[in-house]
Amino acid sequence: MPVVAQGTPDLPRHIRIVLLTGLGDVVHGLPVVNAIKDADRDVHITWVVEPMPSAILRNHDAIDRVVVYNRKDGLSGIAQLRRDLRAEPKPDLTLNFNVYTKSIWPTIIHRSKRRVGFGKDRSFEGVHFASNEHLPSRPWAHTADMFLEFAGYLGVNPANPEWRIRFTPGETAAQTTFFDRFGSRPVATIVPASASMKKDWAPERWADVANALEKDFGFRVVITGGPGEREQSIADEIVKLSSANIELAMGDSVRRLAWIIGGSKLLIAPDTGPVHIARALGVPVIGIYGHTNPWRVGPWKAYSDLWVDHYTPVDSPPDPSNRTPRWDVMPTIESSEVIQRISVAVERYGVTQEKPASV
Repeated sequence: MPVVAQGTPDLPRHIRIVLLTGLGDVVHGLPVVNAIKDADRDVHITWVVEPMPSAILRNHDAIDRVVVYNRKDGLSGIAQLRRDLRAEPKPDLTLNFNVYTKSIWPTIIHRSKRRVGFGKDRSFEGVHFASNEHLPSRPWAHTADMFLEFAGYLGVNPANPEWRIRFTPGETAAQTTFFDRFGSRPVATIVPASASMKKDWAPERWADVANALEKDFGFRVVITGGPGEREQSIADEIVKLSSANIELAMGDSVRRLAWIIGGSKLLIAPDTGPVHIARALGVPVIGIYGHTNPWRVGPWKAYSDLWVDHYTPVDSPPDPSNRTPRWDVMPTIESSEVIQRISVAVERYGVTQEKPASV
């Protein structure tokens, strides 16, 4: 259990969290609500979130109520959000973690007197006007560090931030059944597609990596990700190009995605939400970065020795404040670089250790 700083002030009785998307950002918000609950178990926390990442919040011990905002429904979605938020008393405090216009309605509907968000220096599209208190001005940083500023603003300072993503007995049973098919062999999971094609990597290079995982390191290879046509097409192309015996596990269940990652020994992916689920579950991540800055969006304070970082210029220090995308850099990353990081993962993290026979 994290240690909370001495002298923590009295916290508001009802706090609304506005953190809508994406999946990785929602995962980054979990240490904040855990820290608040560790400071005072009686604080009621309502979290407003969009549909896709909402499942990761299901049955979380620190969240009392999840309100799903169907933003894509337009005015009807706003009307339903209003009904849902008014089903409970006004919050005493709203924390708006998002920095775009989409977060305005969840912040101001049935609004609390205190609404805290990022200032004009770290938000866009006038979203700072929805808040009447703002975090102190600071440089952009890793997303997780920026979110932890909200805990600090409340006087809550976790010494060891935790995510506490847990699975139900039914999910654990499904996970066991899924991984039993691989016997005692370690599993490496690939998530090849991201929310933006600019972050993706070439299927033929993923195929090279899958081949090496199986032939050179003894892994069984799983490919997972969302159900979209683009994601499915990329996965199918990798299977077609690879000689490895790949297990395809695409689907639309975030919870299933999470327990697949949680049962894996290694995750390999570009800048995408599952990277942060792996970090939260303690699964080593080989992150592939060219379009986006891993020091701002990579696994938080972990596994930097496994990253393939073509974003940061050679001989330049890491700069987590740099948000500028680097176009057309992902194609410069070679298969051999990722395969070399697999060797590092084997040597430093023991990712090829077989499961005990009793598992």
